[in-house]
Amino acid sequence: MSQHNEHTDVLLQACLKGDQRAQMKIYDQYYHAMYNTAVRIVKDSAEAEDIMQESFLSAFTKLDTFKGEVTFGAWLKRIVINNSIYHYRKQQKLQEVGLESVLNKVEDKDEAVADSGSTEQMAQKVLETMKQLKDSYRISLTLHLIEGYDYKEISEIMDMSYGNCRTTISRAKDSLRKKLSITPSV
Repeated sequence: MSQHNEHTDVLLQACLKGDQRAQMKIYDQYYHAMYNTAVRIVKDSAEAEDIMQESFLSAFTKLDTFKGEVTFGAWLKRIVINNSIYHYRKQQKLQEVGLESVLNKVEDKDEAVADSGSTEQMAQKVLETMKQLKDSYRISLTLHLIEGYDYKEISEIMDMSYGNCRTTISRAKDSLRKKLSITPSV
């Protein structure tokens, strides 16, 4: 792991000097994880790709502000999450469409997933069901359960109080449990 960090540090130093090959190596190293982070929040592949590209551009242009207090990957992920949430909120303001119609949709493939005992399929079912949650629930659960942020970090990212964050995540978990138990099982 420290060898990986040393290699990344060498690449980052080269990036600071404008080395485009080093930038490409950093991009190749992190793009998949950053894309997955963005797509979980914005729920659109093309938008997630754009956000990821903007985030890398932002990271490379502001690389001199990276202090190394956290790993580069964590710093970059924070940029991606902030950009994703900003973009998502901007889209919501433009669309002003309620998610109730989406929440009422029941997909046929849920039955097939429920019939299978596979852990991977169950995990996929949980992720699909999370998409049906209210936006604040879906985003907070994604940050907490998938991205591994704690309540304090999530409250800062989502611009809410610590107590409100804990309540939101608790209610999101309850809502997710209810939605998962509604679907038919064998």
